[in-house]
Amino acid sequence: MSTLSGAVTQPQTATEQPVRMRTFGLECKTTISQAAGGVLELWVPVPRSDASQQIQAVQVEAAYPYEIVEGRYGNRMLHMRLAQSPATAFTVTLRCQVTRQEHINPLLPRAAMRKLPKPPPDPELKRWLGPDRLVPLDDKIRLWAHEVVAKANAKTDLEKARAVYNHVVSTVQYDKSGQGWGRGDIYYACDTRRGNCTDFHAVFIGYCRALGIPARFSIGLPLPPERGTGEVKGYHCWAEFYTKQTGWVPIDASEAAKNPGKREYFFGAHDENRVEFSRGRDLVLTPAQQGEPLNYFVFPYAELNGKPYPELSYQYRYRDAAE
Repeated sequence: MSTLSGAVTQPQTATEQPVRMRTFGLECKTTISQAAGGVLELWVPVPRSDASQQIQAVQVEAAYPYEIVEGRYGNRMLHMRLAQSPATAFTVTLRCQVTRQEHINPLLPRAAMRKLPKPPPDPELKRWLGPDRLVPLDDKIRLWAHEVVAKANAKTDLEKARAVYNHVVSTVQYDKSGQGWGRGDIYYACDTRRGNCTDFHAVFIGYCRALGIPARFSIGLPLPPERGTGEVKGYHCWAEFYTKQTGWVPIDASEAAKNPGKREYFFGAHDENRVEFSRGRDLVLTPAQQGEPLNYFVFPYAELNGKPYPELSYQYRYRDAAE
């Protein structure tokens, strides 16, 4: 991958700190193993531009026809359908340039001097009050959520969300040992008090929704803070909640738990060391897959004759632009 042009910078004034930004090339390589025997469909997540990231210079290398389509929540994906799957393995490579900026809610007290563009209204606001398959909104979840805000004497939606955030960061341990973690199962996380980012944010999102506060899930790739080049082997997810006074507020409870010194920062901010691939859970792709809705969509997904086809591999690499 060739070196890209320099990172975008934002001028600093006497009254505000610059929003940190990072520009890097991203390469997503998907390899399908021998799949002869019927109709093969492949979906690969494609990052989209929004207020926090700009995606440019999207290029695809593929031996077969494909399309890039948009699904619900604005999620983008590369879709390929082969009426007769080939007898040999093949690779689809997607490259793009990403400029990711620090996402800070401009209406929280510490960011009052920042003047960031106001995002458009979210047409899915009601959806972000509803349950997910692994994040039900039953009486037990509602009880636990109300106990948290009552203990904190939280009154406003912002205070309630802060109480939930503090509770999750203080009581859930980042621990990927054993089995059960990583699915974003709220009952697993509440029972074991441990897990990874999906488990942390299942609790945060579930409790917020149980309190009548819209909350939404996003997933993508984490980048190490050090600039350079390398392979990204895992995913990362985060969340946002909504109040009428603040609009959408970014949080990252799992990063706060891993980095106690940044606990205040990650209530109201996402750093620039990430790229978002998709939003929401229980996802129906475009065109719709025949299998079950996806718990989340960050890695490629394939079906052979309408059934999930696991014989694929993927590799994600990044290269920071020269400063």
